[in-house]
Amino acid sequence: MTTSFILGMLMSGLKLGSIYAIVAIGYSIVYGILRLINFAHGDIMTVGVYMILVLMNKAGVPLFASVILSMGFSVVVGLLIERLAYRPIRDASEEATLISSLAVSSLLQNILQMVFSAQREPFILPTFLTESHKYGIISLSLINIITFIVTAIFLVTLYFVLTKTKIGIAMRACSENMKASRLMGVSINKVVMFSFAIGSALAVIAGLLLAGEYKTVYPTLGFVPGLKAFCAAVIGGIGSLGGAVAGAFIIGVAEMLFAGLAPTSMTAYRDAFVFLLMVIVLLFRPNGIFGSTEGERS
Repeated sequence: MTTSFILGMLMSGLKLGSIYAIVAIGYSIVYGILRLINFAHGDIMTVGVYMILVLMNKAGVPLFASVILSMGFSVVVGLLIERLAYRPIRDASEEATLISSLAVSSLLQNILQMVFSAQREPFILPTFLTESHKYGIISLSLINIITFIVTAIFLVTLYFVLTKTKIGIAMRACSENMKASRLMGVSINKVVMFSFAIGSALAVIAGLLLAGEYKTVYPTLGFVPGLKAFCAAVIGGIGSLGGAVAGAFIIGVAEMLFAGLAPTSMTAYRDAFVFLLMVIVLLFRPNGIFGSTEGERS
């Protein structure tokens, strides 16, 4: 077991953790306001990747423009889901909203299968993005570096939005006490729509990075990574953006170390390992590592 191998596993874990972090942020933003676990979030990511694929391969649109158009399309999809599936049952029990999100997830997966078939399709990014470069004993591609930069930019931007803008302050107020925020004149619908828009746009970026890493796309691409991002949000303390990011990096690094250090016969169980890790953390920290120990909000 060489030092370069361990460092390689750590870097792979950080790259994977960055992707999970982008998705986990979307989970945490929505949950922080609505107490809704949006299991369709990972499938919105898949919708965005397919949109990029269609624009690049069928319409010949450049990658950057395809990503921007796909983000806009995914934001529309996310807003439609919020308006048609979640808003009518906003005041229902958490069990009802959870079942609704699972139904929306299944619906999106089946629509993608009907439109594109269940077969995997190649997702090849331009060579200059995926070509590896050696930095000492570490090997990174441009897309890997972009992944780290994008994650950092989104974190800084979200921190600024949440602390310095009117909509951000309204989001924080709603996460603390939605009823009081409504009485103070905050437009709950606008806040929720803005939260879904941010989460849907972030999901496309995560999907692009994930599909570029795996070099393939299929209708259920985002489901398991979405579950892992949810695990990251739970481990960090769901509702906490910083906790979601920390949990994502913990899961990413732990998953890659397990895949690299465990016997070959065990590597197929890396997904199960992530869920086991979540269970172990919750046994000792039921609210997550950075979760609040206070009771439910009003």
